[in-house]
Amino acid sequence: MAKIAQIGIIGGSGLYQMPELKEIEEVRVDTPFGSPSDAFITGTLEGVRVAFLPRHGRGHRITPTELPFRANIYGMKLLGVERILSASAVGSLQERYAPLDMVIPDQFFDRTRARAHESTFFGEGIVAHVTFAHPVCDELGDVLEESCKVTEVKTHRGGTYICMEGPAFSTKAESNVYRSWGMDVIGMTNLQEAKLAREAEICYATLALVTDYDCWHEGHDAVTVETVIEYLNKNVRNAQIIMREAVKNLSSKARSCGCGYALRNAIFTQPDLWPEETAKKLEAIIGKYK
Repeated sequence: MAKIAQIGIIGGSGLYQMPELKEIEEVRVDTPFGSPSDAFITGTLEGVRVAFLPRHGRGHRITPTELPFRANIYGMKLLGVERILSASAVGSLQERYAPLDMVIPDQFFDRTRARAHESTFFGEGIVAHVTFAHPVCDELGDVLEESCKVTEVKTHRGGTYICMEGPAFSTKAESNVYRSWGMDVIGMTNLQEAKLAREAEICYATLALVTDYDCWHEGHDAVTVETVIEYLNKNVRNAQIIMREAVKNLSSKARSCGCGYALRNAIFTQPDLWPEETAKKLEAIIGKYK
């Protein structure tokens, strides 16, 4: 497939479109891992070709556990995307992150249970172990932090995003345990995206939209869908503005991070032992290492 986008944007709950996109075209991508969550909306934003994907599908039809993470990231790779900006609704696990704040986490902690098959592209005869100590691209995080200044939203750089299975929200006991571990925000989707983006040698960073205090906060009722949606709707427009600014800031910025060669020393299986079918399946990400 021809490379038709430089930057990918994954929109989470509430963020189903980017209204400033021009020259819009819907692109449906077939991948070896099935169909992505929806058609990619490609277009020009601040002079840059962008591919937008609503994570849960338009109309929010897919649960976090059901998400085709591999297809979504592989689809981005096929389109030529080198950087992914992810927007996600999260709950706050610390007093300092208030509803309507933005957090740009630099760490992830995995508490999912049913997504092993969606957490790596590898297997079936080809083994790779990517470095994941620093799961977020620092350069992309810097750009997001700078881009947040175009709004009046309070922004926090750094922190740990704990990824739970869902789709139900936490119990109070769970929420308090996560707080005791030093976790900062909680969501249901970004861990797998970050892992797969690293394997695909794509830069990845998250803009986390705080919608609530989860259920640990004594001064607030247990999280309700109504509360989440209310704050989410208030945050969505700010997220769109920040993403637009980030794309503009990235337009003239060359990649100098290590994300683009994350697989260089990570593939343990010798190329002459790669099963032909698996190698073909992973061609978009391992082809240059044959």
